[in-house]
Amino acid sequence: MISTWMSVIVMLVAFVNGARNEDDTQPCAKVQTASSVVPLGSPVTATCVIRDDCPLVIGQAVHIEWRLGDRFLPSSPVATESGRASEVVIPSFNHTRAFLTCCVQASPIQIVGGVEIRAGYPPSAPQNLSCQTNLTTPNTLTCNWNPRQQDTHLVTKYTLHTQIWDSNQNHTYNLPPGVHRYTIPRSDFVLFSDMKIYVKAVNELGEATSAHITLEPVSAAKFDQPKILKIQAQPKRYGCLKLNWCLSQHQAWMQDYCLILEVRLKTADSSHWSEPILVGRVRPTKPVDQCRLLHGTQYLAQIRVRYQESPWSEWSSSQSGVTLESAPTGRLDSWMKVSGDHMRKQLNIHLFWKPSKQFCANGQNVSYIVSLQKVPGERGRVCSTTGNYCAFQLPGKAKKVYLSAVNAAGKSPPTEVFIYQPKARTVISDVTAIPRDDRSLLVQWRSLVSSSLTGYVVEWRPLLKTDLSLIQFEIADRNQSSIAITGSFEPYKPYGISVYPRFKDGIGIPQTVNAYSRQKAPSVVPKLRIKKTWHSHIELTWDEIPLDQRNGIIQNYKVIYWDEKGPINVVNAKLEERRVILKDLNTLSLYEAFLMVCTFSGSRNGSTIHFETEPFDTVVVVIIVIASGVGLSLMTIFLVMTCFSNHKRLKVHFWPAVPDPANSSIKRWTSDSTQDTYPSLDTEEPNPIYLSHLSFLDLPMKLNKEDDLWLNSAEDTSDLGDSICGSPFIPGYSGSNSDSVPYATVIFSGACTSPPPKEHHVYLRSESTQPLLETEESFSPKCYQNMAADGMTREQCFFGPCYNGGPEEDTDPVILWDDFPFLQALAMNDTQND
Repeated sequence: MISTWMSVIVMLVAFVNGARNEDDTQPCAKVQTASSVVPLGSPVTATCVIRDDCPLVIGQAVHIEWRLGDRFLPSSPVATESGRASEVVIPSFNHTRAFLTCCVQASPIQIVGGVEIRAGYPPSAPQNLSCQTNLTTPNTLTCNWNPRQQDTHLVTKYTLHTQIWDSNQNHTYNLPPGVHRYTIPRSDFVLFSDMKIYVKAVNELGEATSAHITLEPVSAAKFDQPKILKIQAQPKRYGCLKLNWCLSQHQAWMQDYCLILEVRLKTADSSHWSEPILVGRVRPTKPVDQCRLLHGTQYLAQIRVRYQESPWSEWSSSQSGVTLESAPTGRLDSWMKVSGDHMRKQLNIHLFWKPSKQFCANGQNVSYIVSLQKVPGERGRVCSTTGNYCAFQLPGKAKKVYLSAVNAAGKSPPTEVFIYQPKARTVISDVTAIPRDDRSLLVQWRSLVSSSLTGYVVEWRPLLKTDLSLIQFEIADRNQSSIAITGSFEPYKPYGISVYPRFKDGIGIPQTVNAYSRQKAPSVVPKLRIKKTWHSHIELTWDEIPLDQRNGIIQNYKVIYWDEKGPINVVNAKLEERRVILKDLNTLSLYEAFLMVCTFSGSRNGSTIHFETEPFDTVVVVIIVIASGVGLSLMTIFLVMTCFSNHKRLKVHFWPAVPDPANSSIKRWTSDSTQDTYPSLDTEEPNPIYLSHLSFLDLPMKLNKEDDLWLNSAEDTSDLGDSICGSPFIPGYSGSNSDSVPYATVIFSGACTSPPPKEHHVYLRSESTQPLLETEESFSPKCYQNMAADGMTREQCFFGPCYNGGPEEDTDPVILWDDFPFLQALAMNDTQND
């Protein structure tokens, strides 16, 4: 549209500049080219000649310039008489459409002439011409082709040409620009007559014609879907089916013509169709037989038809039929797992089986019998089922069983299955399972060389289901180290794959791995839990992800944590422990952490938790307290043991041995022997209690103050117990060397070896400050008095005040001694001396 308006404008300007009056209608200049339509990229030459009477150049020097669009072009003058001509050469015209103008130098520049030049490509010959007949009402013939070229940039017209040989009729059909198909009406063709067809393309740069095709319209017809009327087995012909079929209602008039037929089949439990079977030229009224099929098997069948070289019709709808049954043939592949008690008296057996490549069930309702006898019977039968496995018990001496397949037509030859005991042999290692696609896995393993190794059994089962019928297996030779297993593997579901070694005398220990046909990130992530907290450490734990939510094999656990100021840290955890210890944490800092769980095909982050460490390490404090307690206990035990081993010395050092007058008694008194006989005391008196010792001193009849031994300083008072003759109880006794404190001192007026004096002895009480001497027992006399005769001086009353004011009564000394049980031994001694 823009180019059209530009052309109009150029012509108007040239016309205005050339014609100044109504009588003159000639342009001021004339531009000439070889052609206004040229091939794209070709050279273009143009000449501009200005008229002599052009008002713009009268009486002036002429300078001609060229413009292509808005761009000036170099030009050269043409030798003429007037010198008012110019020529321009464009080496390569790369515009599909442009205006070439001739201008005169003036103020402003004036256009005096111009021409429009268009460029493009010549048409290419149409390709892939094909025609197809439609046999429905109304019948038509539709032809299609492909231009097979880039845009010509020029208007290209297509025409379809037909020629019927029998009638010599020719037809030409003009098509709109850009249309590359045409439908010929039924009146312009004959179904069973050959006709020639071709297409011609034309534009301003040339024309091209497609290859000619010759066809019979009925041979170019695509038939409607045929229909299978019935499929049935032929009597006494095993493995054969008879198909009755027909054409659609619109093409029923073709039933007397021979058509080409193809059949494809598949079993009822299969998902793949067989390769099409070409039947040949048949009439719709004739049934078709298909043989060499499996016996007693249900098949689905489809057919399609065509006439000679016409296109195939679409496949018909499926119809099913069942071949005649016969007894099963071939053997079964089996896999037996044996376990038993430690005495091997009873065997628990799981037997699995599947059809081998040679096995044919030859029937639809097939059951399986496991028997101890080669000819199966009720007596030896141990299992009968329609499944693919059986569990039973046998005596420990059983060596083999027989497996047979049974249908309505008979029984298969028995398959002999030997009972192999499990052996504690390990020869398999490094078992891996790699997904090949959504329906298969590649299982690989390594094994040690063993002369008794006969092969392998690869077993797999879904881990989320416990049904034993879902267990599948494959048998591998001893030379194999890998096998591809195929089955209905569900994506994101775990499968347990075990490889068993088979020996001549048993089955070895298997190696098992888990596998997925497809993996993704886990569905859930366990929450982190705080188990222990130390001063700068913290232990985090988490639960195991349920098997049905893992969606793949867990590769690692990562704990990602950070505080408010520090960087982000990542700690990897061991798969089997599911715990981490975060170390070197800042005290009293608030941390955030979350758990990341990764599989082979993705990862998922868990929820974030917050935690902070304690200012004091409780564990360290407890350890210090325990260590201190143990040390203190050991020290206490050491001190107690030391005290017990030196208790006498410590007792004397801290608590001197002071006799208790309330619990003291002189049991014996003799200077020659420590053995003595004591007279029996009154039954009401308490048992005699020993005093520590008594000291005996010889004192002159008349005492001087300076000679009073008991009037010395308090420090010397205890030495009053030193006896001249020694202790009467301990030989070689010396009072000054004793650790005990004397309770009282007995003063004699004569030497120990002298005859007993007539006067009574004098008793001097010790001046010890021990509490035992200050507090007396209730049954002891409150004041010890000397038992002196009449006329004793006041100074000789050492144990207490003397009461001499009253008349003296003669009292039996024994009675007086009984009042003083502490000194009754003296009375005994006096009696002996007498």
